[in-house]
Amino acid sequence: MGDIAVSKCCRYLVDGREAVSFEAELPFPAGGGRPPELFLVRRNDAMGPAVWRVADARQLTAETVNVAWLDPRRLGPVPELPPEVCAALEGGRLTGVNLCHPRWRQALEFSAPVPGKKRVHLLAVGDVGGTLLTALKLLGGKTLSAVGICDLNENAVARWVSEMGQIDWPWEYGALPEVEAVEPERLFDCDVFLFAATKAVPPVGSGVQDVRMAQLAANRPLAESFARQARKAGFRGLFIVLSDPVDPLCQAVWRASNLDGNGNWDGLGLLAEQVQGFGLGVMNARAAYFAKRDSRFASFLTEGRSFGPHGKGLVIANSVGQYDDALSRELTDLTLEANLRIRDLGYKPYVAPAVSSGAMQLLLTLEGDWHCGSVPLDGVWFGCRNRFTAQGLELEAQELPGLLFNRLRETEAALKEMI
Repeated sequence: MGDIAVSKCCRYLVDGREAVSFEAELPFPAGGGRPPELFLVRRNDAMGPAVWRVADARQLTAETVNVAWLDPRRLGPVPELPPEVCAALEGGRLTGVNLCHPRWRQALEFSAPVPGKKRVHLLAVGDVGGTLLTALKLLGGKTLSAVGICDLNENAVARWVSEMGQIDWPWEYGALPEVEAVEPERLFDCDVFLFAATKAVPPVGSGVQDVRMAQLAANRPLAESFARQARKAGFRGLFIVLSDPVDPLCQAVWRASNLDGNGNWDGLGLLAEQVQGFGLGVMNARAAYFAKRDSRFASFLTEGRSFGPHGKGLVIANSVGQYDDALSRELTDLTLEANLRIRDLGYKPYVAPAVSSGAMQLLLTLEGDWHCGSVPLDGVWFGCRNRFTAQGLELEAQELPGLLFNRLRETEAALKEMI
């Protein structure tokens, strides 16, 4: 695509929507006369979003969706676009569509806003799930209609249904979302599926330094089994991964859902943009915790950003505009070790992750607001600031200092090696 002459755009009509493309002779009727909504590309990138909100013109000529999308200056020259396309892009009204994805039409349906409160299903209600459920019950009244819960332990389900059912504002008994038991076969009859199940958590005092990586071998088969169930159910909602290690499990879920019964890739499972990992939220909150307590890091509270995985490879930037590499690396180390300090006290560090990464990011997501989540970038799931819009998934795009961008590249490469 980088060699395509981009001075001219062709107009098409795609399912009643005005579209433009650099490519001629696409199999659609001729368009024209209305402001464009869609920009059609052919990108051999099954691991990227099928549709997305175009934040920069260079995203239309990039060969792959990678970490450079976070700083589009690094994607190459700015393509020449007609004035009406520029107006749509600058107004946030332009959706990019990858016609090479076998389910791009379903992706357009996925990005379309669905009015009303959302139904969420949660698997399972252990330490993280129970804390997350409590936060969703208390915070989700304006966003959630109900939270369905499922767990192998039927008594745990009965306990949480009863406990949550007894939480209400006096005289406003419909203000909070209902909590209901959900049978395993109905897990994907919802708008959002939250995967919080885990098979192995090293006990406090075990000496394991990176608990998340110790869980990967145990949790991957479990996550993959529910990915296959989502495919079988034709799930069209969000599949959110909360279990550790969040980021490689997202990739495992997406890949498993896109294999047929013989284990062959067919791309007919979950869209890449349907899968998000919620692990970065607590890392962002932990960085803010230290920034509030040490004035050297105070710039993070107004200018800082967090990137990358929930664990090794995390990148905390003290400031995007006034980036200090040494200071940022120090803050990153403090953030990475925060969970170990809780374990040193003899406790499992699950409360802040369940609330900051889980409940808070989910509600921001459903409200269409910017949130911290892991998104598909060149075959890995990479944490960054993003949001869901009527035009598709949008990643925050901004100018990043060279030293900071180099750290993001290193993390991207490390995540690729991990999977």
